[in-house]
Amino acid sequence: MVQRAATAEHLSFVPVDRAGRPIDLVHLAKQCLGDAHLECEILRMYDATVKTYFSRLKLASSFDELAMNLHSIKGASGGVGAFSVADLAKAAEVELQAGRPLSTERVDDLGMAIEEVSGFIARMLDNEPA
Repeated sequence: MVQRAATAEHLSFVPVDRAGRPIDLVHLAKQCLGDAHLECEILRMYDATVKTYFSRLKLASSFDELAMNLHSIKGASGGVGAFSVADLAKAAEVELQAGRPLSTERVDDLGMAIEEVSGFIARMLDNEPA
């Protein structure tokens, strides 16, 4: 936990309230057992992964492709604590499974949430502990 406290001090620009952060840093710290360097590496991988699946989602033309990409975005996002992205992906997944088409607005909302998380990750990595 000492490593996590050092990271929290190092990232003093992060708002204290969960609503102001697109990633739940407490959840991420628990997932990484308090290892700040592992957190940074996981966030790098997540950022690349979620962008890849989102690009594939935008190009998807079948139900199976849409469902697989949404499910992947939801799972990866929940794992790192990007719950706003996970929730949007889950809502789209539920609508898709109910037979409703995936709307452009829903995809755009998901894309904006991913960009917000990506910007947050970039700021965190700019201030990465040595």
